[in-house]
Amino acid sequence: MRADLVPDDLWERVAPLLPPAPERRHRHPGRLRVPDRTALAGVLFVLRTGVAWRDVPAETVGCSGVTAWRRLRDWTEAGVWPRLHAALLAELRRADLLDLDDCSVDGSHVRALKGGKHVGPSPVDRARPGSKHHLIVDRYGTPLAVTLTGGNRHDVTQLLPLLESVPPIRGARGRPRLKPRRLYADRGYDFDKYRRLLWKCGIKPMIARRGVAHGSGLGKVRWVVERAFAWLHQFKRLRTRYERRADLHQGLLDLACSLICLRRLRTSF
Repeated sequence: MRADLVPDDLWERVAPLLPPAPERRHRHPGRLRVPDRTALAGVLFVLRTGVAWRDVPAETVGCSGVTAWRRLRDWTEAGVWPRLHAALLAELRRADLLDLDDCSVDGSHVRALKGGKHVGPSPVDRARPGSKHHLIVDRYGTPLAVTLTGGNRHDVTQLLPLLESVPPIRGARGRPRLKPRRLYADRGYDFDKYRRLLWKCGIKPMIARRGVAHGSGLGKVRWVVERAFAWLHQFKRLRTRYERRADLHQGLLDLACSLICLRRLRTSF
């Protein structure tokens, strides 16, 4: 296994969250189970390079792509990745590296080559099948939550579901943080109905107005979500959706957000 794929600080955080391995049969035990750390290396190799699962080099990674895919499936169904992301967000808040007062949201289209759930005709790609990533970040661009929908879903319809997907962020005294104080968004979210809903939730909407000249100043805060999308799509497997199963693509999104959070923890010291 390549040691740089699963560094020690990542493995120390992932290992306690993994479900226990099934017990080996006494009769006809078969081949030895591939270690979880090696299988995680296969998942990360695909996430970072974007290669097909069947093309994972077993001699380099330590396991076949099929084994890595099966382990990704099992861990996704066990809810490992959202718990990992929530744990890293708590660490960031404990280290005073999160600013949850000002958050930004946006959406990004990706092409979906194999179909599946949460796929629709993309209005920005000549109605080709596509999906959309919806992202909310804090003031520094740290991803708080990401959701997946069809490419034909309007950004504003996913605003409240995206806010609800932010986990309770612990790490400081008092109640966990559940929502920002102010929410920044571009003109695609300019609907008075959703402004009223945000006010009702106790969130001040900072949304650009359609038909108003640029220069409102909101971009000085909102640009971090664009940078976060650049970070997210540095993982080549996320630039185009290849997984037919929406839950597996969502799992890779959550894993990528966790890696970005871990990177921020490393650079803070």
